[in-house]
Amino acid sequence: MKPKRGFDKIVATCGFLDFLETMAKLVLVYRADSIYDDRPDVSYDFPKRYIKNMSRGEGDWVVYYEPVKAGNRGYFAVAKISRIIENPASQEHFLAIIEPGTYLEFDRTVPRLIDNSPVESALRDETGRAKRGGLQQYPVRILPEDEFSRIIQLGLPVDLEEMESRRYEASQIIAYERQEPFERPVMERLINIRYREVAFRRKVRDAYDYTCALSGLQLKNGGGRPEVQAAHIVPVAEQGSDSVRNGLALSGTLHWMFDRGLVSVADDYSILVSRNKVPSEVSDRLLAPSGKLTLPDDPRDHPHSENLRWHRENVYGHIVADIPEQWR
Repeated sequence: MKPKRGFDKIVATCGFLDFLETMAKLVLVYRADSIYDDRPDVSYDFPKRYIKNMSRGEGDWVVYYEPVKAGNRGYFAVAKISRIIENPASQEHFLAIIEPGTYLEFDRTVPRLIDNSPVESALRDETGRAKRGGLQQYPVRILPEDEFSRIIQLGLPVDLEEMESRRYEASQIIAYERQEPFERPVMERLINIRYREVAFRRKVRDAYDYTCALSGLQLKNGGGRPEVQAAHIVPVAEQGSDSVRNGLALSGTLHWMFDRGLVSVADDYSILVSRNKVPSEVSDRLLAPSGKLTLPDDPRDHPHSENLRWHRENVYGHIVADIPEQWR
């Protein structure tokens, strides 16, 4: 069998027997200010010295971890590595390609320490406390199955859909607790479409503080339930991810207009309008007077420029929309 691209280097670096080790789940350390070419929902860039552990993660799931000094998000997302290739931009690096439709951000980040003890057993000393030294900063760590399951349970609650359905009925107090085994498999949450939709919607609307990114209005009904929707910039059907950076919080009307290519967003977050299809009196009434996108407070949640570019090139001005008669 002919090896896949990049595997000749893997074999040369690790040795063939090492390469055939059993697959394993991994913790990947990610920093938003990384010098590497990382997009955690698309690919993970790493030096070849980590290829031995990374090759074990091919075809399996990984958990992303942000170290304290980089922003203190802890464990914040999960994804599946589809394959590992050479980085065409660097002979000394590889890329772990993320399988489309697998990246999912946690509903709540999972801290490194719970009850003063590391979640990862590899980071604990004999007393259960955190080991000293730089092991916790090691960028690629093997993660035992039970610890992977525990992190998923903490980050993606089994009853997330129920939590969302009753979210605005009363204040919800959420606390970390030691998790007991339950009947619903962890993997079901990672691949279930309905569960993923709810998780994406919660993260996007939270990031934008329930404010429509295009109008700048915070929309809630009489009962306090937010009216904004979570829109994918690159649709899931086009291999868009469930990352907040591939999402916008939009009102129903502007979501419809965005999906039909009547509006889009420039790299500087200026709002673009298809003037030959949308009358100025309509756009003036619906869009923010500033002409700029309303962004999340956290820069890590801002729309990724590649997602915006895709929308401009593939949707904006291209789709023949069912434009209302009064607009024509």
